[in-house]
Amino acid sequence: MKKKESFYAILFLLWGLAAGMVSPVQTAINAKLRVAVGSPVMATLISFFVGSLVLVPVTLIMNRKLTFELQVIRKSPWWLWIGGVLGIIFVISNILLLPALGSELTVVAIICGQMVIAMLIDHFGWFGVARHKINWQRIAGLVLLIAGVILIQRF
Repeated sequence: MKKKESFYAILFLLWGLAAGMVSPVQTAINAKLRVAVGSPVMATLISFFVGSLVLVPVTLIMNRKLTFELQVIRKSPWWLWIGGVLGIIFVISNILLLPALGSELTVVAIICGQMVIAMLIDHFGWFGVARHKINWQRIAGLVLLIAGVILIQRF
């Protein structure tokens, strides 16, 4: 691997690590928001609303517009448009799981679920991603991750 490619790989891994750190913080904040407003659904709505308020100026700064070609809707597969719904499921689940499981167990349970589906997406090339076959090393990594969940849950 070239130095420049290696630098970007490390940079992107650090970015991923930082993004991963945001998720438990968001979950803890949204769980408290649920208590404050009395509803996990309302807390999720507020979270998405505030996020959307931030996204409008960010989109204007980065794209210089808030529009896209409407024919994209007709020409694209149906599943391209459900990301927001999946985000709602994710956020509500986090809000409900954190008080029941605690922050650590909530995060690792979700990471295990993410790894299972990520392996399947990579293996089968779903959603147009590059295919990476499931092999024994990947399975071993998943088993170790699941073992981590069990250890965290027990101790």
